[in-house]
Amino acid sequence: MKRKREEEDMDIVWQTPANPPERQDYIFRNGIRYVRPYYFEFIAHVKNRWAGKTIVHMFADEFKGRPYEYYVSAVKCGRIQVDGEMVPVSYIVKSSQKISHFLHRHEPPVMACDVSVLQKEPDVVTVCKPASIPVHPCGQYRKNTVVGILQAEYGLAPLFPVHRLDRLVSGLLILARNAPKADIFRQQIEAGLVNKQYIAKVVGEFPEDEQVADANINYDAREGRSVAEIRDSAKGKAATTKFRRISSNGAHSIVLCEPITGRTHQIRVHLQYLGHPIANDMLYLSEQTVDRSSQGTSADRAAFMSNASPVSNVDEKVVKECEGNSNHDFSIDPMCTNCPNLAPKGYDVTEEGLWLHCIRYSGPGWTYECPYPEWAKT
Repeated sequence: MKRKREEEDMDIVWQTPANPPERQDYIFRNGIRYVRPYYFEFIAHVKNRWAGKTIVHMFADEFKGRPYEYYVSAVKCGRIQVDGEMVPVSYIVKSSQKISHFLHRHEPPVMACDVSVLQKEPDVVTVCKPASIPVHPCGQYRKNTVVGILQAEYGLAPLFPVHRLDRLVSGLLILARNAPKADIFRQQIEAGLVNKQYIAKVVGEFPEDEQVADANINYDAREGRSVAEIRDSAKGKAATTKFRRISSNGAHSIVLCEPITGRTHQIRVHLQYLGHPIANDMLYLSEQTVDRSSQGTSADRAAFMSNASPVSNVDEKVVKECEGNSNHDFSIDPMCTNCPNLAPKGYDVTEEGLWLHCIRYSGPGWTYECPYPEWAKT
C-alpha cells in the first residue's frame, strides 16, 4: 500500500523495453544530448553466487553504484521486489528468483550530433554514426543510442545493425530493416566477403609504404583494453590489419585502415603496435606520446573513470547551472541518487570522440560509403 500511495503521489508511469523512444524524450544543452529521466523496471534473476544473501546485501555487493542505505529504503518501500512481491530487508534470496528494481533511470549523455541518414532502401538504411553514441541498447544506454534516436526522430523501426562500431568511433553504420536481410549481411561478413575501410588520425609521420600489422589481439575485459601479442604467441586471437598513409604534416598522419579480422579495439591497438597510435586515444597513448600530441583529450575517460569516481567535476558544474530550471525538464525523484542532475554520476559530458571513422563497407554487388569527418580534412 505504501508503494501504491507513493506512485499515486508522484504520478509515476513505469516504462518497459516495449515503450519506444519519442522525440520529446530528449533534452539538448550546450551541445549535449540528454535523455529525460524516466521510471523503468529492471529485471534480473538470482544467480547461484547471489543465493543465500539478504536482498539488501545482494544489491550492495553486486551493484555498488548506490549506497547501502538506498537499497534498505528501496526494499522497504517496494522499489525492490522479489517475484513481484514486497519483502523485508532480511529476506534471503534463492537461486533463479525474479528480482525487480523499479528505478528512476538517468541515461548517460552523448554529443548532440545528428544521426544523419545516408541511404534509405526497402531493406537497408545506412547512417553516419556520431562518436559517443552506442549503436544499440547496452549497459545504461537505451534511448541514447543510434537505434533509439532513429526510431524517435525518423520513425525507423525495427532496425537490425549489420556490424558494430564502438561507442567512441564514428562513421558508416549499416542497418537492415528486417531479420532475413541482416542474416544475409552477417553471412557475407563471416565468410570474409566484406571489405571494411576506416580512416584514423595518428601520431607522427606514418610510413609511405603499406604497413601490415599481423599481431594477436589479447583483450582484457576487466581493464577494458587490448594488447598486441607476437604472432606465434599463445595469447589472444589472430588479427591482421592493413594500413596505408593518405596524408601527413609530419606531426600527424591520416591513415587508411583495412581490418581483415574483427577483434576488440583491433585498429586502435594495431596502430599503437606500429608506433603510431590514434592521436587522441588516451587508452592506447603512452605518457611520452601524450606529451607530444596536440590535445590528448580523453575519449575513454568517462567509461574508464565511472568505476573510480562518483561524480566528475564537469557533472557538478552542469548540475549547478541547471538546478534553477531542472524541474521544468523533469520531475525530481526523492529516492533517486542521480537527481537533480540530468546525467548519471560518473560520466564526463565533455568527452571527445576518437579520431577513427568508418568510411566504406563493400560486399558482393554492393558498396556503402560515408563522408570524411572534419578532422580528416585538415
